[in-house]
Amino acid sequence: MSAPAPQEHRREASGGETRAPDYAIVIPTLGRPSLAGVLRALADGRGPRPHRIVLVDDRPPWDPRPLPVTVPGPLRDLVEIVTGPAAGPAAARNAGWRTVPEPWVVFLDDDVVPGPDWARALAADLTTADSGTAGVQGRISVPLPSDRPPTDWERVTAGLAGARWITADMAYRRSALTAVGGFDERFPRGLREDADLALRIQDAGWTLRRGTRRTRHPVHPAGRWVSLRTQAGNADDVLMNRVHGRDWWARAGAPRGRLPAHLAVTAAGAAALLGAVTGRRRAAAVLTGLWLAGTAHFAAVRILPGPRTREEITAMAVTSLLIPPVAAAHWLSGLIRHRGAERTPAAISRFGP
Repeated sequence: MSAPAPQEHRREASGGETRAPDYAIVIPTLGRPSLAGVLRALADGRGPRPHRIVLVDDRPPWDPRPLPVTVPGPLRDLVEIVTGPAAGPAAARNAGWRTVPEPWVVFLDDDVVPGPDWARALAADLTTADSGTAGVQGRISVPLPSDRPPTDWERVTAGLAGARWITADMAYRRSALTAVGGFDERFPRGLREDADLALRIQDAGWTLRRGTRRTRHPVHPAGRWVSLRTQAGNADDVLMNRVHGRDWWARAGAPRGRLPAHLAVTAAGAAALLGAVTGRRRAAAVLTGLWLAGTAHFAAVRILPGPRTREEITAMAVTSLLIPPVAAAHWLSGLIRHRGAERTPAAISRFGP
């Protein structure tokens, strides 16, 4: 009698737990210390083990050092390390899932902490997924301080708790990934590449749903200028517009952000400067007032809900001044870079199915 096909093979965990389809875990990583916490949580958790855990080492190719991670004993026979293309999370995840034969691939970020019953709940999530369900998302929680209001960065991170289809914890059928070509590697950052994949999978006729397993996403320390660095995502939003149309925000359940306001404030500031240079003082004064009002409003929106410490207020004031022109610059660069973008198999992946 022949062995069952991989996509039909299910196994029962010890102790009579829920029978689960075979699954692999793929974790793209740059070797951050938080990776050890992910692996420790998986090792200590209850429920059926994955068939394999693939760590995609996505550090630059000129870094010759071994991936800085200590694998817990219970996982040593399961962990495989593959070399990523150092082209961002989308390309790294493609490099990972294409190495595994299991019918389900669970993507985790290297800075999350799966709950103690994560594997047990995952087994239930995958077992109850019908044949038309391509993916099942985990439930993300972001712990915030209880003794003070959260900072701006903490509030931004807390938004992950309500985000749809984020690959911080997202399980996909391998067959669905193959059908749509995997992640679109034109997205170089950990932003929008997951929404893009989810929209393409749903456009192909599959459904996605939220599961029962729970994962924590701690707020990791970030420098004063983190809000400036995140503005690079405005270029990725241009690509989303090109590929999915301007209604993708609603279909992906993504917040619109403040780009229109940033463009208006930046235009007012630039016009005020031009008016001053050309001697149009009255127009320059009016435009300067508009620029100041817009900048002050943006700063207030970020400062008032927070802890209002001297350090936080200073950071919010300075970055609120700089964010609008930085956001506008990234948006313009996206318009140029993606002016001819369209959804094609060659654009979705450089490595093939």
